Amino acid sequence: MMNLSQEWKHTTNIYEVNVRQYTPEGTFQAFEKEMPRLKNMGIQTLWFMPITPIAQKNKKGSLGSPYAAADYFSVNPEFGSLEDFKRLVKKAHRLGLKVIIDWVANHTGWDHVWTKTHPEFYQKDDHGDFKKASGMDDIIELDYENPQVRKEMIEAMKFWISETDIDGFRCDLASWVTVDFWKEARPEVEKLKPLFWIGEFDELENPEYGKVFDASYSWKWMHKSADFYKYNQPLHELTDLLKQYSQIGDSSIRAWFTSNHDENSWNGTEYEKYGDIALPMAVFSITWNGIPLLYSGQELPNLKRLEFFEKDTISWTNNYEMADFYRVLLELKSSHPALRGGDPNVTTYLLNTTANDKILAYLRKNGENEVLTVLNFSKQPVDFNIDDDRVSGIFKNVFDGMKRNFNEGRNFSFKVSDYAVFER
Repeated sequence: MMNLSQEWKHTTNIYEVNVRQYTPEGTFQAFEKEMPRLKNMGIQTLWFMPITPIAQKNKKGSLGSPYAAADYFSVNPEFGSLEDFKRLVKKAHRLGLKVIIDWVANHTGWDHVWTKTHPEFYQKDDHGDFKKASGMDDIIELDYENPQVRKEMIEAMKFWISETDIDGFRCDLASWVTVDFWKEARPEVEKLKPLFWIGEFDELENPEYGKVFDASYSWKWMHKSADFYKYNQPLHELTDLLKQYSQIGDSSIRAWFTSNHDENSWNGTEYEKYGDIALPMAVFSITWNGIPLLYSGQELPNLKRLEFFEKDTISWTNNYEMADFYRVLLELKSSHPALRGGDPNVTTYLLNTTANDKILAYLRKNGENEVLTVLNFSKQPVDFNIDDDRVSGIFKNVFDGMKRNFNEGRNFSFKVSDYAVFER
């Protein structure tokens, strides 16, 4: 379902904006001031966590979850007004940024307007009450067997396109909603304009959703990589999983990340989860086949878990220590033909090294264009060779600009946490 006018999908990256915790004010207006800085860092697409009003009944904490909507057609007053958001989107577009919003189609909060106007839109439990979503007390499930629900949901999505001119949706728990709804919704909503659709599902488990969405999450990788580090698992478990992902087909795009709103709040920052390999993991997320996804504050780096249901502003210091690291990689990702995500012209080769149990090395090729990535995924220093004739000729290190002729040797001496990225 790729659309030619959506060529940017192959080269984009996504930065998830937690409006509530981004600034002391926690508003669209306050966030607007950050956009030029993010643009300079190489960010291309802003994903806003849900911007709809939050249901008050059975809400969690004092502020509630943005994922428990009270109305699909208006803005959370905590963040400002619809006019504020429209202005933000206009400014983003002037900067050359795309804007997508989080769309929560599976469920609403307990006092969403539809609970009064259309109680028949909801699934019911054995007692005839609204059915709680699995494991979550503050949300109730919509009934997609009801054609009217689908019609209204599509109208709601169209509202945000026609009113605010956003560029797409990040669809929350996409695989909890029946796939035929998305098949019906996408062409209908896109009558207004071509859009970018990223779904929260893992394509290894839900391949049928991959035929509707442009990109999907790599949840299996995220969990497996965290376990790999925590429990000292063998590296081949990660490379075996990467081979499974590559068998999905090259036009399918995966989103790779080391943190997001769920991970940060519930499982810890990327430094808690990945320790010594946090930076090699970040390099992987940007240079492997797919699109990288960053979370608010990773450019600091943010070392705290942000509260989910309370106000808990990111501790900004005006010193963005990781910004240059991300800028180098994101600019390479968006401009280099060998790093295009979901492009059948690009081939990704896992490389053989003399330390396959510790080093992840891969070459991405698009015609004559090549990018080589070498990552220390172990907790020790490693001396090793790339034992693979596919790596030859002169490459430039993207971080320090130094040239290296791999015909004269492919040996490396890596410290803990080391990584290297070269372009041919």
